[in-house]
Amino acid sequence: MRSTNSSINEKQSIQRRRVIGLLGLGGLAFAHGASVEAQDRGASAASVQREARVYPTVAAMAGDSTLAVGVVVRTLGYASAGDGGEASYVVVKADAKDPVDETTKISIRKGLVAELLPGSSVNYRMFGVKSDGKSDDGVQIKQAHEFAREHGLPIIQREGEFWIVRTNQIPITTNVEWGNTIFHINEKYNDKRKPRFRVSSLLPAKSIKLDEAAKKSFLEKLGPGVQVISEMAPYKNCLISIADSGDQIGFRAGDRYKGQSWDREELFYVEEDGRIVGDIAWEFTNYTTLTATPCNDSFLIVDGGGFYLSGDNPGTKYTSYYSNGFRIERSRTKIQNQWVGLEPGHRDTSMEPRSGFYTLSRVFNSTLENIRLIPWEQNRKDPAKKVGAGTYGISGNRLLNCTFRNITAEGSYLHWGVFGTNINKNFRIENCRLNRIDVHFHCWNLTIKDSEVGLRGISVTGGGDLTIENTVQHGNTFVNFRSDFGAKWDGNIRIRNCKLAPASDRSVTILSSRPAQFGFGYPIGCGRTIDIQNFQIDFQRFPASTAPVWLMSVAKFSKTKDDSRHFFAHHLSARNITVSGRQQGIRLVDIPAPYHYDLGAKEGGYDGQQLTTNCQMIFEDIQLEALPPSKPNDPAFAHLRIGDKGSIAYQDSKALYPHIRVTNCPNLSVYLGGSAANLSVTDSAIDRCTADVDGPLRGSLSFLNCRFAPNLTEGTERIYALESELGTHLTNCTVHAPRTAGTLTPEQADRLDFVQVNKRVRYYQLNTALGNDLLKFYESQQIKLLPQFVAMLKSHHALESEEVQKENK
Repeated sequence: MRSTNSSINEKQSIQRRRVIGLLGLGGLAFAHGASVEAQDRGASAASVQREARVYPTVAAMAGDSTLAVGVVVRTLGYASAGDGGEASYVVVKADAKDPVDETTKISIRKGLVAELLPGSSVNYRMFGVKSDGKSDDGVQIKQAHEFAREHGLPIIQREGEFWIVRTNQIPITTNVEWGNTIFHINEKYNDKRKPRFRVSSLLPAKSIKLDEAAKKSFLEKLGPGVQVISEMAPYKNCLISIADSGDQIGFRAGDRYKGQSWDREELFYVEEDGRIVGDIAWEFTNYTTLTATPCNDSFLIVDGGGFYLSGDNPGTKYTSYYSNGFRIERSRTKIQNQWVGLEPGHRDTSMEPRSGFYTLSRVFNSTLENIRLIPWEQNRKDPAKKVGAGTYGISGNRLLNCTFRNITAEGSYLHWGVFGTNINKNFRIENCRLNRIDVHFHCWNLTIKDSEVGLRGISVTGGGDLTIENTVQHGNTFVNFRSDFGAKWDGNIRIRNCKLAPASDRSVTILSSRPAQFGFGYPIGCGRTIDIQNFQIDFQRFPASTAPVWLMSVAKFSKTKDDSRHFFAHHLSARNITVSGRQQGIRLVDIPAPYHYDLGAKEGGYDGQQLTTNCQMIFEDIQLEALPPSKPNDPAFAHLRIGDKGSIAYQDSKALYPHIRVTNCPNLSVYLGGSAANLSVTDSAIDRCTADVDGPLRGSLSFLNCRFAPNLTEGTERIYALESELGTHLTNCTVHAPRTAGTLTPEQADRLDFVQVNKRVRYYQLNTALGNDLLKFYESQQIKLLPQFVAMLKSHHALESEEVQKENK
């Protein structure tokens, strides 16, 4: 904030420059006016209309009792010449039905007023704004905007300092240039329903009425994949909202949200000949409202301005949300180049949540760009001072094709999320630094690029394409799919060239989808396809952390108590995942209940002869965690777990039947007990692998160029459980001595089970080698490898005997 003295000096300097300039023009105007008056004194009314006069101030004009109807007046300022309030007026008879407001109509004498003439633009000083830090300048600012709206003129006020106290609902319907103008807003007078500025369209929304035949055709077409809806062709350039209050979805889990839900609702824009913009997620059997909101055919731009907020929102406890700042209800609006913060020396002391300094509602193709604002305080240390609900810097609902570019809004754990929206479709964030990105209900198509996200993270539910590129997240979860709305993402997830920097030494997850055991009213699951490439977890701040890192965290169950089944991605790939700042790597995913998922059109199954897979899982070049020693076949110590027990039956062909491909992933531990799957592992070190539990794996295992090097606790049970009904294949693999409690124990090599020196070779094996650790041990123990055993390592078929046939002497 500028100091008071420098601000006053700047104002005085500007006023002096204006006076000099206006006096030059004013001299000509006075001379011209005097000449006209001299020629036409006593002439007809028609000739009087040609008269023009110039006055230094509005008061000087109002004090001239000689002014007559038709005289055009120019003032050199409002309160003083050169103060920026210069304007033109025409003297007219007062209209009893149109009261004098002393702003656009100035009293001259009884029966006459000077009426403000529209010029090329409007500024606030034309309306007598005082800028003294005591008056409510919002009164005159609102009058200026109302005048601009009436005459279709831009607001141009590129400098100045103004105080808005009680005034709300300042209308913005034309372009605004604020430049370096500063606004001080007294939040003590915020209103729950009335924003300080309302950016609105002059085009009213209207209800769409379709006859029964057209309604039936419309509903039949409205659904996923539709591109053209001919019934909407008459509503070209409109934003269409459809809702069915008789069909509730999006039930919110949690005791405090009991009964909270949403109408089934969609939002789309109509182009030429009924072509629609905005993917449709839902199918409808009926609707209770169908509304067309016309979109303007030009862009409205609000440029510049700084906003100092007092921080003392009214209210002492949470009742509901307060409006503040801007409410944007006009499509094709762009607000740019603004700064928002607290008054120097002030703190956010509000006990009531805010709906967002920028709140967008029912808009298409709108943008916020080059803005600094703040998230609001919520989690204060004193429990009595905590705000009872989320409080936002940006909020909105029913947004389509909106972009947020180069916005900064950061804070600590004290602050709540700057971003909070619902029904936000084709949502783009570019080159931003935000403490949180949040869509509660029904985000559809979200793109985040070249950005940093702070401690509150990315928290969304919805579907479509989720694309995150070149983005850093400071927190312990990269994307949190909100559990209270089902932790769902019904679409494609693509994450590339990103980094997660943990904010604590607690557990870390890249994708977290942990829904409550609850009926949400729609299908839930984590993605239809998932692709993660070139991802880094940076433990620079917590190099001593030993907390686990998960690629994905999903629910332990695959259907809810009402028997609704979760969906699962039919393609999951993760490539080039690394950890920096510590040695310990990551784990992949724990899926104990593959039996009841619903993969939709992707059908799989197992008939005892072949496994038909309906899901591809690909893990390549991933720095896996070196798991601590454990008992063999323990699902709690696995990087990848799919399945639980062999006694659990698969529900049908839509359940999860994966083909898993793992490449260049050291220290791999896999648990597939009780599942139906094909596993192919290449160029990796196998710590543990459990395929058969309560019977062989319903599928196959394949290991190429792998090293079997187990690390476990003491015991006698077998280390690897590799039995599979469709065959277990090892090609060019190497078998190493076990490590027991961190110590090399080659004497326990027989626990490997599939290879026992001079005793047994199981499954399909080609060119299997023994590691140097085993060879040295056998040499030290004077154990010679039998030629028959070596031959079986070189080539062994599963239909051959597993036992090494020793020669009779």
